[in-house]
Amino acid sequence: MKIVYLITGSGGSFYCGNCYRDMIYLRAIRKVPGINASAIPLYLPPDDTNTETGMDKNVFFGAISMYLREKVPFLKNMPVFFDKIVDSGPMLKMAARRAGTTRTEGLEEMTLNMIRGENAFPEKELQRLVDYLCRDGKPDIIHLSNALIIGLARRIKKKMDVKVVCSLLNEDDWIDEMAEPYQSRAWKLISKEAPNVDNFLTPSTYFKELFIAKTGIPGNNFHVVPLGFDPGDLAKIENNSIWPSIGYFCRLSYQNGFDKLVDAFIELKKGNDLPGLTLHVSGGFTSDDKPFIADQIRKVKANGLKSHIRIYPEFHGDSKEKFFSSIDVMSVPVRKHDGYGLYILESNSAGVPVVQPATGGFPEIVSKTLGGIIYSPDYVSELSANLLKLLKDNDLRYRLGKQGKEKVLTELSLEKMAEGLSKVYNSLMG
Repeated sequence: MKIVYLITGSGGSFYCGNCYRDMIYLRAIRKVPGINASAIPLYLPPDDTNTETGMDKNVFFGAISMYLREKVPFLKNMPVFFDKIVDSGPMLKMAARRAGTTRTEGLEEMTLNMIRGENAFPEKELQRLVDYLCRDGKPDIIHLSNALIIGLARRIKKKMDVKVVCSLLNEDDWIDEMAEPYQSRAWKLISKEAPNVDNFLTPSTYFKELFIAKTGIPGNNFHVVPLGFDPGDLAKIENNSIWPSIGYFCRLSYQNGFDKLVDAFIELKKGNDLPGLTLHVSGGFTSDDKPFIADQIRKVKANGLKSHIRIYPEFHGDSKEKFFSSIDVMSVPVRKHDGYGLYILESNSAGVPVVQPATGGFPEIVSKTLGGIIYSPDYVSELSANLLKLLKDNDLRYRLGKQGKEKVLTELSLEKMAEGLSKVYNSLMG
């Protein structure tokens, strides 16, 4: 069975859970006998650290040329050679670091066009993609990374006999930031294009139900396959923190609640129940996030706590291992309702328990890992109280960390996830 993933990249400037999920899918399914899997990036190149065997280096429908076609009328029919110039590797990496690549403002019409599959995906570039897909034999299954490119399903199926699977996770983060009538139109367009997808795949029951409610799709071809994780060296690290420490591992943004954790940290320091308490931060950011991050730094300085915070410039490799070995508990108190939260598995695999709000898919995933505390209501005071509880109770913290690690290694392993993915693919091939 030949499977090709079409993955929308983020450029690697920040921790992107959906991008990481796609890499994990590819890594897991390539280990299954009888399956030949590869991936092709769309829009932006993937994070260099995740470019592994099976990930193509060619980027199709480059973000810059797509944007120019949408915003500059006389460039709608720009020649292919011009695409290659503006969508070169260095240009796309520069675009990934610029403001605006991760927010909807000004990209509403482009979003609708991508969902429709028209205009945003020029015929010449689509044919180039199809020819490239078939260069070593036609694939059996095309796996789209999210519903924002669902329009590709219909257009690809017109050109080749192929089954289409579409991943679903956190599309609402993007769509629900759009003003009306774009928001409602986006969900209606996804519903209209949904019959062109043979199977939908999502890691949580929470997001399956949310997506059905947003679109009105019956859901009879939805499959819930919890994400698996390969801890690698994370499972081998040992805590070497001298002082009690809290960790944050995600993109440093308002929506991910970084300021809420900063406020909880300041509150705990004022209480003076944990002398020497430190805050460790990792996950990257975009230029859009810089003013927000500057506000948090000013807040920390105003409370005389600058020396008690450590920011890790990288969020992968040795830097990630050092980060997790230096913290006792982790929290990403998101404002948005996250459909999963891969960072929970990363933390638990290192034996670090989590403290998360009872929103989105968090209750579901923590009930599987048993590696943390879920709190409600979602207030900073509740967050700080639960962090304090876990940091002061060594036995509870150790037990939750141990449980989390065991569950990731057994119940939420790559092998378990690969079994689930294989069932979804095999059901399409009879």
